[in-house]
Amino acid sequence: MSAVVSAIADQIRLLSSEEKADLLGSLIAELDGPPEAGVREAWLEEASRRRQDVLNGRVEPVPAERVFANLRARLGG
Repeated sequence: MSAVVSAIADQIRLLSSEEKADLLGSLIAELDGPPEAGVREAWLEEASRRRQDVLNGRVEPVPAERVFANLRARLGG
């Protein structure tokens, strides 16, 4: 790690958790670049469709506890 990056990392450690999250979000957005046209709308449509599937009984939601238990079992934890 360069001296500049090390100094920045030291400064970041002094930030609150909220400030760190804001900084991280900003850095990730910069690395990702601008979103492709229509991506946000596509995700909103998908989320709406999935919500309707649950509300109409076509899909049964899985409780988070069960999801995480299944993941732990698969990962050996």
